[in-house]
Amino acid sequence: MDLDAFVRDGYVAIRGAVDVGTVAGCRELIWAAMERRGVRRDDPGSWPPLVEGMDDLAGEPFAAAYLAPALAAAYDELIGPGRWARSVPLADLGKTVVVRFPAEDERANAGYHIEGSYAAPDGSGAGWVNIRSRARGLLALFLLTDVGRHDAPTRLLCGSHLAVPRFLAPYGEAGTDSDADFWWPSTLCMTAAHATGKAGDVFLCHPFVVHTATWPHRGTGPRMIAQPAVNAPDGFVLDGSDPSPVARAIVKGLAMAD
Repeated sequence: MDLDAFVRDGYVAIRGAVDVGTVAGCRELIWAAMERRGVRRDDPGSWPPLVEGMDDLAGEPFAAAYLAPALAAAYDELIGPGRWARSVPLADLGKTVVVRFPAEDERANAGYHIEGSYAAPDGSGAGWVNIRSRARGLLALFLLTDVGRHDAPTRLLCGSHLAVPRFLAPYGEAGTDSDADFWWPSTLCMTAAHATGKAGDVFLCHPFVVHTATWPHRGTGPRMIAQPAVNAPDGFVLDGSDPSPVARAIVKGLAMAD
């Protein structure tokens, strides 16, 4: 794995990270959850543009995907051995599934953003973030179906994670709501990469990478992804002593000139 490219671009693609059988098991669970909502795989007339927030979606295939050997090794390299949480509630993984069906005008969730990582001071939501990336080590994008350029793939702005630290730094340890623009307008002109590939591919992204959903979906079938956090409960050390690529990128971003 090219760790320097991760620091530079803010993501790395692990091709074939999850085996075919595990991915198929995830898809079966997703279809079962959607069918409970009236979405039937053999009836395109029942397909809505978007299905997400399935709080009854859980099962062993999701845990197997999250802990696939190639991914566990990558988490060790990017975050550090023993620093990421191996035990993740299966229901939490299931809630991160997003299914987009072919549609011309579905723009839900389309808007550049970074992910929140922990609850606000009043205990509400999980949309806060701080400069040490408390709680979140990575954003993972699991492709559970083949995703091509016309299947509404997630768009990542290469290098955008280096622009975010200077905006977060003034908020200190407490952090702030992630629902803000932590970048200059010029950041949105950075080279875009799209999370495309085969089912079983996984994109591991720096927690500060700026990204967005895209539209339209002009493919022929549903695009299924899961986008969980890889949790790093203690966050990262930013005094130069933390060798992890995630920390190195934050330190590099803090040192960059405007």
